Amino acid sequence: MSHVVITGGNGFIGSHITALFKEKGVDIRHPDSRALDIGDLPALCAALHGADVVIHNAALVKDWGSRQRFLEINVRGTENVLAACRENGVRHVILTGSCSVFGEEHQPTVKDEQSPKNSHYPYFLDRIFPSAMNHYRDSKREAVEKAIAFARTHAMSLTVLHPVWVYGERECSSGFYEYLKAVQDGIPAGMGSPDNLFHVIYAGDLAAAYHLVYRAMLAGKLTGIREYLIGNPKPVRMDAIFRLLCAEAGLKKPPNLPKALVYPLAFACELLATLARRKTPPLLTRSRVNMFYDSIAYSTGKAARELGFSAPTPLEEGIARTVQWYRKEGWLAKISDSPSGLSV
Repeated sequence: MSHVVITGGNGFIGSHITALFKEKGVDIRHPDSRALDIGDLPALCAALHGADVVIHNAALVKDWGSRQRFLEINVRGTENVLAACRENGVRHVILTGSCSVFGEEHQPTVKDEQSPKNSHYPYFLDRIFPSAMNHYRDSKREAVEKAIAFARTHAMSLTVLHPVWVYGERECSSGFYEYLKAVQDGIPAGMGSPDNLFHVIYAGDLAAAYHLVYRAMLAGKLTGIREYLIGNPKPVRMDAIFRLLCAEAGLKKPPNLPKALVYPLAFACELLATLARRKTPPLLTRSRVNMFYDSIAYSTGKAARELGFSAPTPLEEGIARTVQWYRKEGWLAKISDSPSGLSV
């Protein structure tokens, strides 16, 4: 039996990977992310002893924080994991990348794995007022590039999975929950456009992609260095996603505000929060606004062809599961028979 170590096993994506692998009878070691400090190389070397496959999923995934902190966790942490793999003779590594490695700017064309790794978004005044979301994107790109170079130098089998926007149970910072909570709280209008495309994947389907790669690696069918964008077959209009979310939550979707009204306010909020050295992000930032208005689409054809991957969960079903989980956790009001449709 093979032994698998998952870093970040308690996180959003990691918890779904861990649950699926256990369901499939895979021996998971150290799934608790608190047992693995990726900044501690000696501890990593000890934790990875005896592993056949390492899934490196631990990362700082936020749109707020210092550049140094993102580099420390996402880049240096990845370097430590790879060094520990080499020390223990681990030949197979699966790394969680990000579609943002290829850029998340408004794009008229669909990006694929051959697209340039252009992670840095050219925000207004970005050179003198950097966006923390770019710190995340750029650190993920650098981590992927260093991992590929390391694997090439040491003849390691490395597969990088680049998920598109992930949603599902056990997650509350994708923007979906914040949107629903704002609607439930009575906002008269919200951010968004009826036209922009958005690419998503349900977390359970993403976990299945990791299992496909794992099986292919052990069977010797997946060797060398590979990268795959993982997502639903096609993007959908973001407005349609928010309509489904509101309908499942029993809420009426508010009308969309034009970006020209929202962006200046977001810029001011982000600037003031930065100057005040706030540890938590403001409600509005440049990156959050742009995400609601830009078209972001990627090709998932390579994963379908080479891995046989498909994302079987319909968007309606995935959103229903997600909203039900929000409600179960007490984060949303429950639907009742009252005239408003809601009870708090």
